[in-house]
Amino acid sequence: MKLLLPDNVPLHPELPDGVEVVVYSRRVPIPKEHRDAEAVVLWASRQDWLEQAARDLTQLRLVQSLSAGTDTIEAAGFHDGATICSGVGLHDITVAEHALGLIIAAARRLDVAVRAVDSHRWARELSVDQPLDNATAFTMVHGARVVIWGFGGIGQRLAGHLRALGAEVTGIARSAGERAGFPVVTQEDLPRVLADADVLVDVLPATDETEHAVSAEVLAMLPRKAWLVNVGRGATVDQAALVAALHDGVIAGAALDVMTPEPLPADDPLWDAPNLILTPHSAGGRPLGADELIAANVRALLAGEPLRNVVRAG
Repeated sequence: MKLLLPDNVPLHPELPDGVEVVVYSRRVPIPKEHRDAEAVVLWASRQDWLEQAARDLTQLRLVQSLSAGTDTIEAAGFHDGATICSGVGLHDITVAEHALGLIIAAARRLDVAVRAVDSHRWARELSVDQPLDNATAFTMVHGARVVIWGFGGIGQRLAGHLRALGAEVTGIARSAGERAGFPVVTQEDLPRVLADADVLVDVLPATDETEHAVSAEVLAMLPRKAWLVNVGRGATVDQAALVAALHDGVIAGAALDVMTPEPLPADDPLWDAPNLILTPHSAGGRPLGADELIAANVRALLAGEPLRNVVRAG
């Protein structure tokens, strides 16, 4: 069996005997002599490269993504016989930490402080007359009401960080109940849980069902003091509606690690929206535990056993 590994992340999985490993470059098409590969690992590949690989790699049995989201891989057109597996779980630590950083930056208005430094201005508005609580503005994680939409591994880890800082967390998922000790409601409860939220955190994947899930209507459910934080996928937010909501003061601000398209064009109106914090899709960036996942799924494939993180069965 031949396994293709990308050259843009250090990978050293412990593989069974008989597995030939070939390291490939994402800058050029897969060489002809390696297009007989039965498994490929993908990380941060351009869409045109993915589509070329889907055409060339006709003998694939396993397409292993190291990203939590596989929307671009599914759209590339890999043949139906190839099982597509995600990297869910590989980014829980980093994305949860990044989301926490965005939430704290929003509460403490670090965006205002950074811009003040650029203009050599003492941001006095940040140092005097600060509110004692979150009643009129989101200023502290302690006591904040945070709603996390998409309550999987990342959402639950983030919830633990927030609880340790004194926040009250509610998760939104497909089924209601309790997960990891936190209350979870369904999408039908959005009007109720968003009505007094200080922060809405979007950790949704990009699917047909989640496209523009954070719509103008959802933004309007939030109090004017609330912030939107998105570490899921850009397509899950109606970006035009968000720009309008920021300009009109429908919500207080937004902290985004993902947007659409990426990279965001220099003339996109999102850049000029007020009260905005942007990071360049940097919440993940390093798939922790990738070697173990790759090795486990290669062993399972060879043994005819169930694979982990299956998104589309071959």
